[in-house]
Amino acid sequence: MSAFNEISVFTPEEEGRYLQQWLPLVKQIVRQFSAQADAVLGRDDLEQVALLGLLESIRRYGQPDEYFSAYARQRIRGAILDQLRQHDWRPRSLRQKSHRMNDAVRELARSLGREPNEEDIRLHLAIDAEEVQQYFLVKNAAAMESLDDLFAAGESSDLLAGRDLDDQMTIQRTLQKALAALEPREQLILSLYYQQDMSLKEIALVLELTEARVCQLNKKIADKIKLFFE
Repeated sequence: MSAFNEISVFTPEEEGRYLQQWLPLVKQIVRQFSAQADAVLGRDDLEQVALLGLLESIRRYGQPDEYFSAYARQRIRGAILDQLRQHDWRPRSLRQKSHRMNDAVRELARSLGREPNEEDIRLHLAIDAEEVQQYFLVKNAAAMESLDDLFAAGESSDLLAGRDLDDQMTIQRTLQKALAALEPREQLILSLYYQQDMSLKEIALVLELTEARVCQLNKKIADKIKLFFE
């Protein structure tokens, strides 16, 4: 990237301190993309790409202030998306079928009167297990990105900046109520995902579920929490 050819306004020691300070933002964004990247990039590789995006942000932006978080977030996400595009992480067959799959799954849910499972979808669409897995990973990514944004808004003073104190307290109280209303297993999944920083694959092993099922549960959790904010 061109930014790395520019002379940094910081010493290496200062850059190291800023990288450490903003490491939680890197980990949060990496979590958002881990589902998509699992097939082509490991978590460590993804974090390295994100760290490079953060370093570019620091060098381009200069002294971080209250607006740096939003700037860095955009840069880090852009670096990861560029890397994923190079690897063509989403199979062509899935890209071509994505709209048809969404419509078919909704239709299947109506006919079954319940949420379809992996086998239901595989048989109904006549696709293989890998395509079903990719379908759930894509759906999970969108759900978890919106959930991450809610958590960030409830915890980050940067994202709450500009809101008055009543709004900040309302967001935090609403988030606490939403989390308390979740079932024990749902709370466990969030704990493993956010506090233990476990991947979907690791969570699936702990709970003795498939990754696709964990994706389904994540989307259900996200939908439940968002209801409290409507």
